[in-house]
Amino acid sequence: MARTRIAALAAAAALTVGAGLTGCGAADMTRQSSPFAHAGGPSRTVTLSVQSWAGAQANAAVARYLLEHELGYRVETVQIDEVPAWDALSQGRVDAILEDWGHPEQEARYVGGKGTVAPGGDLGVTGHIGWFVPTYFAQAHPDVTDWRNLATYAPELRTAESGGKGQLLDGSPSYVTNDKALVKNLGLDLQVVFAGSEAAQITQIKQFAKERKPFLTYWYEPQWLFEKVPMTEVRLPAYEEGCDADPQKVACAYPHTPLRKFLNARFAKDGGDAAAFLKKFRWTTDMQNDVALMIAEEKLTPQDAAARWVKENRATWQTWLPG
Repeated sequence: MARTRIAALAAAAALTVGAGLTGCGAADMTRQSSPFAHAGGPSRTVTLSVQSWAGAQANAAVARYLLEHELGYRVETVQIDEVPAWDALSQGRVDAILEDWGHPEQEARYVGGKGTVAPGGDLGVTGHIGWFVPTYFAQAHPDVTDWRNLATYAPELRTAESGGKGQLLDGSPSYVTNDKALVKNLGLDLQVVFAGSEAAQITQIKQFAKERKPFLTYWYEPQWLFEKVPMTEVRLPAYEEGCDADPQKVACAYPHTPLRKFLNARFAKDGGDAAAFLKKFRWTTDMQNDVALMIAEEKLTPQDAAARWVKENRATWQTWLPG
């Protein structure tokens, strides 16, 4: 996700969300590719890559609903990790990534180099990764929000998994994260512990909050969980352009990243109304969080969450439709 990510509400819950998202038209990347990739002409099927976090699921749910109900397409969704998604996009196995948090190597290779991937425009949402503590802990100990004071609180952040050091809770190892390098390069008495998924991470954060325990977690904005568990960001050394260029030497905060869409180049050129629609798809952080909250917390299926949002926001989505 971004330079990093994470995903949904407990192992069973994550499976439920994933199943609800792919539903009919689910695609297994090991078995099939996008029908568009082999079509001789315009296809009425679109395959969207969907990352595991709730915001990405919200994007795909609304895009899918409108493609199907307003434009008459059949939509398949595929959950795939961030870097492999770029490979699949280049190969035409998926047609679009709707939320990319910044993968300069892949962009240089496939957009600037091979020309197999085309920019699809801004999503309209700005992403930011950081380290966060619960606001109730920050209010009691205001100095904890400066990274230089984390050593003072490391004993309070210890868990059974952190090996005697303070725990820095991360999500999935598949997400891009600088945290191990940051801990080392900043000389912090912390141990990065991976929850395994956004779902598992959310479960742990909620449990800590329920017990009013201190915790330090890698987290990101936008994310619906802030509505349920208020968190305050820890100030890391300021981000400057290029300070994260060497993954082993990085010692600065994560950037604020305008999230972008990318399309398979052939689909971008010949994908008709579907490609035109996805290029125009652009909404706000609040809109994305509204749908993500319905899916992750209210337990609506992605289709039902999208249907509710579409019903209430006609003026917004009508501007996305091809003229």
